[in-house]
Amino acid sequence: MSDPIKAGIIGCDTSHVIAFTECFNNEKAKDHVPGVRIVAAYPSFSDDIESSKGRVKEYTDRLREKYGVKITDSIADLVKMVDAVLIESVDGRRHLKELQAVVKAAEPGRLPPVYVDKPFAASLADAKEMVRIIKENKLPCFSTSSLRYLPGIQAFLRDTSHGKVMGCDAFSPATLEPTNPGFFWYGIHGVEILYTIMGTGCKDVRCTSTQDVDVAVGIWGDGRVGTMQGRRKPPHDYGAMAYTEKRVVCLIEPHTYVPLVREIAGFFQTRKGPVPIDETLEIMAFIDAALTSSKAGGKEAPLSL
Repeated sequence: MSDPIKAGIIGCDTSHVIAFTECFNNEKAKDHVPGVRIVAAYPSFSDDIESSKGRVKEYTDRLREKYGVKITDSIADLVKMVDAVLIESVDGRRHLKELQAVVKAAEPGRLPPVYVDKPFAASLADAKEMVRIIKENKLPCFSTSSLRYLPGIQAFLRDTSHGKVMGCDAFSPATLEPTNPGFFWYGIHGVEILYTIMGTGCKDVRCTSTQDVDVAVGIWGDGRVGTMQGRRKPPHDYGAMAYTEKRVVCLIEPHTYVPLVREIAGFFQTRKGPVPIDETLEIMAFIDAALTSSKAGGKEAPLSL
């Protein structure tokens, strides 16, 4: 049996680092995912986000003490120790610089595959620059929310009996964080669900916002309509209503990280991303257009790709 892929984590300020490391490193865990082992971490964090600076020490200590993860002093040191990288920083503003640092530190011709956790970026401008770097360097890279891989949603996509998807109403919690505005912060989950079901091709967005909710209506190039409702009050469910040629399908199920962790493991082994980077860029453009529309009182905003 081959040795597991050695992976490193950048950013120790999200619960994802513990959940993912438990799946990879704890061979006795019910949801153990073999083939990858987290061996190093660089604990970057954002001082101006309370949920970031307030959690980094706890999660860093747990990685070191429970899982034996080596805590490094820099991204460059981390890259030298690993075969693959997970950019886990909760603040999407950090992802561009962290991706640049990974590329700079890697040996020529030996770029590690990189998974970028949600949000891919906190602005469309950063997202475009990250995609340029990825394509220019032929860097194996993908990004997604774990909601894309909920078992019920994936089963729906495999089931052809309902015919073509004609539209979708997706929903998720959408708490706000000024540094990662609009859906960039938490509403990204619902937007990922929307795109998982609808696919790419959205042309413009109209977004209405109140204190408790944002509702973005996207018009696809083929005339289909997809909406994303991000709520800031309970119930905090994730899911969608999918409108198909044969029936309406309700997709609501409990959240789990395990299917995503399996996808990451497969990506590290094959170096082939399961989500095209251009789809991720369109998701960022959708979020940017929704934010532009919301600020303009709900006026139509085209996607800027």
